[in-house]
Amino acid sequence: MNIAVIGTRGLPATWGGVERHVEEIGARLVDRGHQVTVFTRPGYAANVGDRYRGMWLREVRTVRRKGVEALLHSLNAAAHVVGRGGYDVVHLHAVGPALVTPVARYLTRAGVVHTVHGLDADRDKWRGPERTLLNLGTWMSARVPHRTIVVSQDLQRHYLDTYGRTTDHIPNGVTPVADAEEVSVADRFGVQPGRYLLHVGRLVPEKASDVLLRAFAEVPGDDVRLVVAGGSSDTDDYVAEIFALAAHDPRVVMAGYVYGADLASLYRNARAFVLPSRLEGLPITLLEAASHGLPLVVSAIPPHLEVVGHERPGARLAEPGSVASLTEAMKRSLHDDDERRGAAALATEVLQRYDWDAATVATEAVYRAAIDARRRGRSVAAGGERCVGNLRSLLRARALRPRRLLWRTPTAVPPGAGPG
Repeated sequence: MNIAVIGTRGLPATWGGVERHVEEIGARLVDRGHQVTVFTRPGYAANVGDRYRGMWLREVRTVRRKGVEALLHSLNAAAHVVGRGGYDVVHLHAVGPALVTPVARYLTRAGVVHTVHGLDADRDKWRGPERTLLNLGTWMSARVPHRTIVVSQDLQRHYLDTYGRTTDHIPNGVTPVADAEEVSVADRFGVQPGRYLLHVGRLVPEKASDVLLRAFAEVPGDDVRLVVAGGSSDTDDYVAEIFALAAHDPRVVMAGYVYGADLASLYRNARAFVLPSRLEGLPITLLEAASHGLPLVVSAIPPHLEVVGHERPGARLAEPGSVASLTEAMKRSLHDDDERRGAAALATEVLQRYDWDAATVATEAVYRAAIDARRRGRSVAAGGERCVGNLRSLLRARALRPRRLLWRTPTAVPPGAGPG
């Protein structure tokens, strides 16, 4: 199959769960004989070239402005897809890009698939018209694509209850821990192995980093520290609040975004991983932490419970948004001698249940189902087919100015004069 992917910032994945998802599944699709083209944004990953892990990378322009960047990029990418033609599948990711699914569905011959990674309209950074557009995108993700994929059982229930849409549940995967370059966390971050808690994620309100810092301030002892690995995602005001809270506790290390060997070393040497989010899809950072055999301290929201199941040694639960509950959960994790044993058992479960190879096979099956659905639904009037063909030709030619497309008043053509 020839597959176009729209809705990711770029590759290789650095920060962002969507990017990690696209990279891991896209590379495996290439290994299975498919051609994958990923439309990327300028500035996300430099000096990569036009190929990465077998995938073709095609950079298209957008406007670097909060609230419209993803939408304009997706619209531009969709125009390229329509103009080029020849794709068997157009796969869109995240709620914002769902706004251009009608372009992919009705102006191409491809099967259209959309993956929902979370209910983005519920994120605190969006207000007013932006939230309205994201709500519309959520509705479109349930109505327009030939097939809709969700990454968690909670999202699957939401789409069935809210929209009556049956979705394909394909969870994120995790790569088994492999030998990698060991980075000294003492030299790099100023913390000692086994004597720090770790939080990894974007600094956004729904991940409740403020709750984490307030709760950690109530954890006694100078021998335990907290490393916060993450940065802004159009949330500069919130990030400033987090840094102000961190400044009051010398035990807190604000590490910024951390990738590669640095991040792997932070996972390997942490005492426990803490994720107090109020809203998630299915966080890859949680799966990664669990795969390293780290004890977990997480908020008791449905996506987290899908991974950890219930309160037990190695998986401590806190009430979402509660500073006191999170403080007590961290204390239980720090002082229970069975934490590592419980975490090791959970690591085995996670590696069995969340597998990128299995996710790739399932995604490939969804693609084939979308193509079949497209073929069954192609009883389009001949005139409609001609319109699609004409529009594709115009986009390919790129020679017609926008002001001449629809609203120029036609002039009479003398008989035999040919096209004006």
